Amino acid sequence: MGWATSPFLFASNMKNLWYKDAVFYELYIRSFYDTNDDGHGDLKGVIAKLDYLQELGITCIWLLPMYPSPLKDDGYDISDYYNIHADYGTLDDFKRLVEEVHTRGMRIVTDLVLNHTSDQHPWFQAARSSRTNPFRDYYVWSDTDKKYSGVRLIFGDVETSNWAWDEATGQYYWHRFYTSQPDLNFDNPAVQAEMLNVVRFWLNLGVDGFRVDAPTYLFEREGTNCESLPETHAYLKRLRAVINEEFPGRVLLAESNQQPRELIEYFGNGHDEFHMAFNFPLMTRIFLAFAEGNAEPIRSVIEQTPQTGEECQWAIFLRNHDELTLEMASPAEREHMYREYAPDPKMILNLGLRRRLAPLLKGDHRRIELANALILSLPGTPVLYYGDEIGMGENLDLSDRNGVRTPMQWTDSENAGFTKAKPFAELVTGEYGHHHVNVDSQVAEPDSLFHAIRRLLFIRKDQPAFGRGDIQMLDAPSSLLAFKRKYLDVTMVCVYNLCTTSETFTLPENEQGGYINLLENEEQVVESIQLEPYSYVWMKKYGE
Repeated sequence: MGWATSPFLFASNMKNLWYKDAVFYELYIRSFYDTNDDGHGDLKGVIAKLDYLQELGITCIWLLPMYPSPLKDDGYDISDYYNIHADYGTLDDFKRLVEEVHTRGMRIVTDLVLNHTSDQHPWFQAARSSRTNPFRDYYVWSDTDKKYSGVRLIFGDVETSNWAWDEATGQYYWHRFYTSQPDLNFDNPAVQAEMLNVVRFWLNLGVDGFRVDAPTYLFEREGTNCESLPETHAYLKRLRAVINEEFPGRVLLAESNQQPRELIEYFGNGHDEFHMAFNFPLMTRIFLAFAEGNAEPIRSVIEQTPQTGEECQWAIFLRNHDELTLEMASPAEREHMYREYAPDPKMILNLGLRRRLAPLLKGDHRRIELANALILSLPGTPVLYYGDEIGMGENLDLSDRNGVRTPMQWTDSENAGFTKAKPFAELVTGEYGHHHVNVDSQVAEPDSLFHAIRRLLFIRKDQPAFGRGDIQMLDAPSSLLAFKRKYLDVTMVCVYNLCTTSETFTLPENEQGGYINLLENEEQVVESIQLEPYSYVWMKKYGE
């Protein structure tokens, strides 16, 4: 009997597909809240703020790497996969965090960094001790730096090659990211088995899944770009098999910056690879649409994005801990977005922008709310970045991506209420500083951005069509994005005005009639809608 006709299987499937209805919140432990007054956020600080996240409407927390690390890349350079960084606490603290999250009916996922380790990891230290060491084959070595010569350089602004010379053993080692992050050798069966053991360790501690960092680059083959190779997908299917067989209901989220036609491959056959994948092309197109005052970039990327299977879901986002990548934009589009969003050259990093959401959208409450409404209503699961719910800004005086990873601004008091000690990083100053932007003041102000975002999150929570429905674009003027979402007997109609002038949208005749306006919580008979600049509507009706 199919799940759709069996009440028991339907309920089981709904439970295991929890991620389709979730709202994720990306959280950097070091920047969130400090409880032991050492200037660094910690796991106990996350526990202390869980009620805040629950009040906001978050249902799943995503933690950036919390493992021991020299922190040359904010923890993505891991030196021990089986422990917690001392600045953050202990394994017992982590276990308590998982318990407290689950007690509140929330979920928690962590970063899983498969591709590389820190050069301080004991495996690499052993590997570079001699060519005959058993751990030598845990990494990729070569007598020449000419192998894989056609492979792109991801961090071309700071690295000159994907190979680094190891003086001690007289060979080069392979790294797709920084020199301090040597790539693991997934052609070695021992590496494959070890990383599955890492997965089991954290799932046995109760985490609800992983955001898998950079799964695109696991294998290398001469004559290819060493991205998304068949061998990589074969290993990812092994990883998913562990989830399916040993930990049903847990989730794998892929971070792979690819075009939709390539990204869809990471879902495999719909049940044998990733459950979720970040939709990078959509993110880029949302900002391009704002820059142009034209909905066409969003409309076109939605139409180009393949449908996912029943168990698959896009993860859609506006900002995160990295730069806003413009890799998917054409050169002309990229230059246009630089002009719009990067008036100061310091704002540009790699092929992207090291900026926060609020300053990107000029601090305009209307635009920020509309952007969030988009990711809450388009196909996928929304992922919010810590601090964006109150409109935090960036600190461009900090190097690299650190400017968008500053301490959370809880109050207008000293150190933004983040710590009683000197913070690990300088706070944001000026109009986005904590004296003007903080949680306390926004929670107390009913018309604040915090309350606008919270309201949208709670509306979405009651509308499964947003997380599970299909999408059909509706004809509209170029400045308007209009679409309907359909799930079971519910139809949602959403319309957004992306320009600076008032616009009118007329519903197709077959869509006109009675709706519930979800934003005003009232029934209306709708034929046409007048939308002020950067305004939007969410409407719902039952039946065809």
